[in-house]
Amino acid sequence: MKTASLIGITSSTILYASCGLVGYAAFGNEAPGNFLTGFGFYEPFWLVDIGNLFIIIHLVGAYQVYAQPVFSIAESWANTRWPQSKFMTKEYNARIPLVGTWRINMFKLIWRTIYVVLTTLIAMIFPFFNNIVGLIGALTFFPLTVYFPIEMYLVRSKMPKYSLEWIGIRLLVGVCLMVALIGVIASIQ
Repeated sequence: MKTASLIGITSSTILYASCGLVGYAAFGNEAPGNFLTGFGFYEPFWLVDIGNLFIIIHLVGAYQVYAQPVFSIAESWANTRWPQSKFMTKEYNARIPLVGTWRINMFKLIWRTIYVVLTTLIAMIFPFFNNIVGLIGALTFFPLTVYFPIEMYLVRSKMPKYSLEWIGIRLLVGVCLMVALIGVIASIQ
């Protein structure tokens, strides 16, 4: 998990920081929210389409990671509320060529599909979608990416309080909190 977190956070930081810094260096406060089409760059259309495809692939993966807690809470609540319902508990085996056999629960399939459709529709309604995504990203960065994983690590490793490593980790948490707060302020502004 440490290696995956390190690679994920490092690559995301390098990508987003380089886009943000280069955009600000080149355009200042007039940098567009969408680098692909914000400059009136629509040709060659296939290049813009490939860029948009990569953005969709990236967002689908991130969406799945960050939506899992919502799915888990709703599904565990529904299972405790209706434990005898076959709709909630029964799983069907579906053979998918070249992949294998997948177990499918109809409640999960329908609930998750409705959730994704509703959140997508809500996102499409907002004319200031980039600003909302920036604000939500700034709000969720610290607790989901920094605080909870580090707290889990500290509890699991049984690290002694006030040791050199514990102090270093707490300093890192403080720096990340400051970065997250600056991000929230910048998104609101």
